[in-house]
Amino acid sequence: MTADREIETLHDLERTLTLGLPLRGLRLQDLDLTRHEPELLGRTDVEGLVVLGGRLSPQLESHLRAHHALIFPTDPHAPVNPYRATLYQPNELYAGLAEDGYDTTPDALAYHWSRDAQLRHDAFVTLLRATHDDSMTDALTEFLGGRPVVGVMGGHALARGTQGYAAAARLGHTLASRGLVVATGGGPGAMEAANLGAFCAEPAQLEDALQRLAAVPSFRPDIAPWARLALALHDEIMGAGRPRRVSSVGIPTWFYGHEPPNVFCDGIAKYFSNAIREDGLLARCTAGLVVLEGAAGTVQEVFQAATRLYYAVEGSELPPMVMVGARHWTEVLPVWPALQALAHGHGMAGALHLVDDVDEVPALLRT
Repeated sequence: MTADREIETLHDLERTLTLGLPLRGLRLQDLDLTRHEPELLGRTDVEGLVVLGGRLSPQLESHLRAHHALIFPTDPHAPVNPYRATLYQPNELYAGLAEDGYDTTPDALAYHWSRDAQLRHDAFVTLLRATHDDSMTDALTEFLGGRPVVGVMGGHALARGTQGYAAAARLGHTLASRGLVVATGGGPGAMEAANLGAFCAEPAQLEDALQRLAAVPSFRPDIAPWARLALALHDEIMGAGRPRRVSSVGIPTWFYGHEPPNVFCDGIAKYFSNAIREDGLLARCTAGLVVLEGAAGTVQEVFQAATRLYYAVEGSELPPMVMVGARHWTEVLPVWPALQALAHGHGMAGALHLVDDVDEVPALLRT
């Protein structure tokens, strides 16, 4: 769908109706149409109009169908809105956490919905999940708006209060201060640290956040206190007059149900499909990719990014990939030798870097 055919806000719908613009072929995404029913009931130029979710009365639905519009329903029992037009905000995913714990939040319910054995082979539920992920991709594209993005990858097990966590946070802060949007997999550990650093506008604010978050080092064994502390800090930072900017985005997945989303993001694009999520995340890292120490998930992302570099159009300018931690990537998980072997004789060789200190990273990225 092209952007000029999508109507995602009531303001745009009101403008379309006021100007008498044709409705044929438009896509109305997740809108409450009840206020505009009298006007819409008077229109017959709706052939090919597509209504994606939202709210409308049976009378309006019948009228639109009679004039060859398409109405896409949702499932009132689904824990997510598959047609939403915007990214998630942290308090949406964690709604109800303070009162009833993590297992009742939309985030937890969505994970269980995605894993329910009885639903996995339900064609309608499969369609809703796919629609949701396509809506996320569309919303993420609009949210980033062509801004330069640097991806920061790393393990979910990195605990708050450690030197590695603080280093990742300070890296995120440095990158955001240079005008880059820091994108991560949106989970805990190194991902949370990088998002936190970008989210904090001032160094002193970041240092205070690092000290306070250390009181709950991990989301294990209980997600609730880990998330509650972070949400309180998030709301405090927002309430202190944080500059309105896009500096941090999280792109997590319900595929990794053991990884709750971190809250230090200007927007969260959460996916059911890990494959779509990973490809979309890596494709948006126009300023480069930073890989901190991690395990299986991080290694998968490394080689997925390497594949993009390996098969890039000859002569194109490639975004750099910077691996941080020489011993980790050459001995603990010997990924670097494999990357070097792949890169030999290819343009990607000049895009690969191995460093030991995060302070070396910014100079190697596009800014």
